[in-house]
Amino acid sequence: MNHLEEIKRELDRLGADSGLRSSGEPIPSRLEVRAIVLDTLSVLFPNYFTAEKDASLSLIEARLARQIAMACHFSDTQSACSPEETARLFIRSLPEVKRLLLTDMEALYEGDPAAKLRDEVIICYPGFFATAVYRMAHVLYEMKVPLVPRMMTEFAHEKTGVDIHAGAKIGEYFFIDHGTGIVIGETTTIGDHVKLYQGVTLGAKSFELDENGNPIKNIKRHPNIGNNVVIYANATILGGRTFIGDNSIIGASTWIIESVPEGSRVFYSADTAKAMEFWGDYGSGI
Repeated sequence: MNHLEEIKRELDRLGADSGLRSSGEPIPSRLEVRAIVLDTLSVLFPNYFTAEKDASLSLIEARLARQIAMACHFSDTQSACSPEETARLFIRSLPEVKRLLLTDMEALYEGDPAAKLRDEVIICYPGFFATAVYRMAHVLYEMKVPLVPRMMTEFAHEKTGVDIHAGAKIGEYFFIDHGTGIVIGETTTIGDHVKLYQGVTLGAKSFELDENGNPIKNIKRHPNIGNNVVIYANATILGGRTFIGDNSIIGASTWIIESVPEGSRVFYSADTAKAMEFWGDYGSGI
């Protein structure tokens, strides 16, 4: 046995002992999932996104069904529907996805003075792109499709720097400005007319552990954001029992691990009086 064969044998041994699921079954293709995302966006917004492969809904449906079928090998709980039926339901959801995205577009256009055209929001804004991919991925997440929703949102994460887990629940008129560094965890809930600026983290405060010291999965870990809330740059809000009340303003660089009542203003400053004087009745724009 030469040295190359020895290395290959050792690599195979390490893989066999790793706990990875794949044992020869085909794995969903990152490139194909990305292409499905872009092709679907080109259907939702013709002329604004260019199809990677084919913008035919029937072909997108068939290609998505193949990726779902491969992904199902990697889950203990199979999708509630067959891959074909799940892909069909995804296609049927697209009018609602577009309706929600048009509210997001409107929130960005109305909320950002730098947006001169609604078209500019769709073409240029990374926050809109990340939200669009999230809204598609969330449909599949809700149908308990393994892997593929996360692959979609990680494509958007890689492209924009915005990390929205497909499991988060986000209402209408969602506004992400700048976007870089935003993290929205899996069990986050966000109401309507919410604005987030760059660097915001909606994360877990700590992980509950099982008897073996491992984090317990599938429990509420991330915060709850009410309606008409503004969260400014680099604010961190943690914990599944943390609620931000409606009509609140969360200032930049704040650290929040307790609930905030409706209509609150939370600021970070060594001198609270000066912070209140600075903010006045207007808030902080970027």
